[in-house]
Amino acid sequence: MLAEVLTQVALVIGILLPVSVLVFIGRERLVRTRAEWRDRLRTNAPVIAVLLVVLLINRVARQTAPKLSREIGVHLTATFYNVEGEFILLFKSVETPELTAYFASVYVFGYTFLLIFPVIAYFMLSDTRIFRRLLTAYALNYAIGLVLYILIIAYGPRNVMPAELTERMLYDTNPQYQYLTREVNTNTNVFPSLHTSLSATVAAFASMTRSAYPKWFPIAVVLGASVALSTMYLGIHWGIDVAAGLVLAATCVVLSDKLVDRWSLSDLFGDRLERLSDRLPWLHREE
Repeated sequence: MLAEVLTQVALVIGILLPVSVLVFIGRERLVRTRAEWRDRLRTNAPVIAVLLVVLLINRVARQTAPKLSREIGVHLTATFYNVEGEFILLFKSVETPELTAYFASVYVFGYTFLLIFPVIAYFMLSDTRIFRRLLTAYALNYAIGLVLYILIIAYGPRNVMPAELTERMLYDTNPQYQYLTREVNTNTNVFPSLHTSLSATVAAFASMTRSAYPKWFPIAVVLGASVALSTMYLGIHWGIDVAAGLVLAATCVVLSDKLVDRWSLSDLFGDRLERLSDRLPWLHREE
């Protein structure tokens, strides 16, 4: 079943990305990237490596973090419920089959597209700093989120109020998606909402680059807001989780600006990078 869901996601994203490249990026940047991609790759390689390491750690941690969390984590489900009450049930008053289908699709397909497309779009920019900041912000979101998932044990509304939410829970409307979300987190991983924090991060970068990609900015904002709302509409996250996700996004965006270019990677790892470059002669091959 997981393979089937991944195939569906790959097909949808495989259609959306080429169309988006043509609509938002344009031929001129594609041509320029074809001539400059090796230089950009050399410049961006360290931050790409950092993000890959963080993602690998997150994947490994899915096997060990739940046990560690049970030992040192603080249980806050009751606290969240006492503070927030039944706020999530307000979404039931606007529930329709069309909205449920929309938010379920946005939660899976829209979120995946929202994370991948900016990586392509910002790599297409000659100024590599915004690309490096984006990947740094992604890495910070995942790293800080993992720490908070270990320290804070909180079950989502779908686990606390199943009777009220059962008619439009993601796993009831689209039961196949549980195989995909189970690969990402457990039912105690709700604080903060990484769907919200990463989507808000993308929207923030879209705002910063709206002069370069004016058409992308409104799409990113609408999709980002829809993803955040979908987590509550589908009973996956508390409003508190979403608010924490927004704070996390703002923190990561600010930190990415402070961290990128603060140290010279060529000074720190100059010899190693030079040796690596010598071993990869294709990086220097002229067109």
